[in-house]
Amino acid sequence: MTDQSSDKPEINVLFFAVLHERAGTRAVRVIATGGMTVDDAVLAARKASPRDPEPGTTVMLALNGEYVKGDQSVKAGDEIALIPPVSGGSGDIKTDSDWVFVTPDKLDPVPLTEFVTTGVDGAVVTFLGVTRDHNDGRKVEYLDYEAYQPMAENKIAELIAEMREKWQLGKISVAHRTGRVDIGETSMVVAVGSAHRRPAFESALYFVDRLKEVVPIWKKEHFEGGDVWIGETPGAGSPG
Repeated sequence: MTDQSSDKPEINVLFFAVLHERAGTRAVRVIATGGMTVDDAVLAARKASPRDPEPGTTVMLALNGEYVKGDQSVKAGDEIALIPPVSGGSGDIKTDSDWVFVTPDKLDPVPLTEFVTTGVDGAVVTFLGVTRDHNDGRKVEYLDYEAYQPMAENKIAELIAEMREKWQLGKISVAHRTGRVDIGETSMVVAVGSAHRRPAFESALYFVDRLKEVVPIWKKEHFEGGDVWIGETPGAGSPG
């Protein structure tokens, strides 16, 4: 990896989850050249890594915290992140109507539910994602979550905005764990307030489904005899 103190015109390329493991490094700095695109910088980073992470076609690309196409131009000082399929500590986004945070600490759903409970709304739905002790016939020992900050929180906030475009909703709170989450522990809390029950249920389900598509949080499953990143095809050369 290039010296972080270098004054050369460089671009920082980040690898997450399974790509981090394949590359043998979290980040690589590459020299920015005239006319360089995201794809060009990624190719240079792959060549400069201890091992080629072989990102494949299912990986999304983020430039300075926003999803982009590979033909997007880049310049010195930019940061590129390779986002493998997500599974769905850190900052805290809190407004009068929304509360979002990603943290390595254990989650308590009570304050998040209380935040969305008001005298205005007659329905409150709270969803908990909890680590179960089995998956695909394997005995699960624990899960390990990794997130790209602060992009994860920003994308969660964007999903909340999507929810508000589709339904009339009150307050919304979302929290997600990083790091080790043991069996029976909560990895995610989603609490939604609404005047009526249907929008609350439907919007909470929408959020959980969309989180798995666009929020850069990954889940590694540790089971008896091994481990696997959820979203990775075992034995394949690229995640999918």
